[in-house]
Amino acid sequence: MERLTARDAGRHDAIDPAAFREVLGAFASGITVVAALDGDGRPAGLACQSFASLSLDPPLVLLCVGKGSTSWPAVRAAGRFGVSILAEEQRPVCEALGRRGAQKFAEVDWEVSAHGAVRIAGALATADCALEEVHEAGDHYLVTARVLELTAREGGSPLLYFRSDYATGAFG
Repeated sequence: MERLTARDAGRHDAIDPAAFREVLGAFASGITVVAALDGDGRPAGLACQSFASLSLDPPLVLLCVGKGSTSWPAVRAAGRFGVSILAEEQRPVCEALGRRGAQKFAEVDWEVSAHGAVRIAGALATADCALEEVHEAGDHYLVTARVLELTAREGGSPLLYFRSDYATGAFG
């Protein structure tokens, strides 16, 4: 395994991208769908594994979206969006939302909340959010959002991403 020395610490090119992915891939993360209605009333969204709670007071979450996302501009423009935490049986949903193109939602069950957020049917939990801030962070945007409403279903296990592949957790 490659080691980074103190004299290299200030150089961003001192870390090999493949090693970065491999090492950080050892951290299992849940998979979410971030989705909103576009200006024409159609769902727009993306699969996102970089999602976390940020603050209880006020209730804030954060997510990271790649600058190359073709769906993010529509979600951002909507100003309100849903974050659906996917269940282990929703791998096909993740695969559909991970693709590019206008037909991502063609075979995905979804609904619109009272806040205008798009929620994925069958998700373990959802958070309706209002966009707060967007910051540039390397090749991603760091997004903060205020939580407007939460839902959760009884039971189920999460769909996880671990070492560049899908995984599940038996959490009951």
